[in-house]
Amino acid sequence: MRGHSAGKSLVFPYEASRVGPLWLMRDAPRKSPRDYRKEEWIAHGVDPAEVDATARRHARGRFFVCAMIPDGEPDGAVRSAYKALGYRLLGTEGFFVQALDRIPMPPSPVPIERVRTPGLASRLGTATRTRPMPDSLLGDGAPFRQYVALDGEDIVGRVRSVDAAGATWCADMHVAPSHRRRGIGRALLSRMLQDDKARGSKASVLTASHAGALLYPGMGYERIGTLFVFAPDRESR
Repeated sequence: MRGHSAGKSLVFPYEASRVGPLWLMRDAPRKSPRDYRKEEWIAHGVDPAEVDATARRHARGRFFVCAMIPDGEPDGAVRSAYKALGYRLLGTEGFFVQALDRIPMPPSPVPIERVRTPGLASRLGTATRTRPMPDSLLGDGAPFRQYVALDGEDIVGRVRSVDAAGATWCADMHVAPSHRRRGIGRALLSRMLQDDKARGSKASVLTASHAGALLYPGMGYERIGTLFVFAPDRESR
């Protein structure tokens, strides 16, 4: 939760906190309540009725509920319970952990670099159509590290590792469609994971779509659960 929140926005911080048995991720205080993004309430092993009551009591606007179900555990009862409470299922994501005991080291077809200079940060910002990372986030003391795959002057892949409570959160994994199926994604992950381990991380954690779930096991990630994302049909408190 802390890793996901740290990477949500550098301009408008997203914060992780505990509310009873739940984790809550939402915007830090902003001048206008209309600017708040949807909150995310995270539940693991909590009765759906309690999740719903807590979220509706404390939410300050629109929200999602994310229910974590361990891998191999039946999910029918949880899905039915949320449906009965007026929620619809928006989607699912696999939840993966790499314990950093064994890190594959495949050859890379293109150079992989960590973003350390303002020039490379500017190029990444142009490629992603986002603001470049400020100089203060390019050194070893930054809360995250950004890596890019370079084909000449073109950035053709990227991934980010975010420090989070003794572990690291893998985010923003992307390879340009023109350069997929060449091993670039594996090379990016390998470089990131090696640096994670060197910095003392206990594990790398991520969520993945169905397509992404095909890549990560080959890089030592183990699927340990599924994240079910629900939205209330009636979002009033």
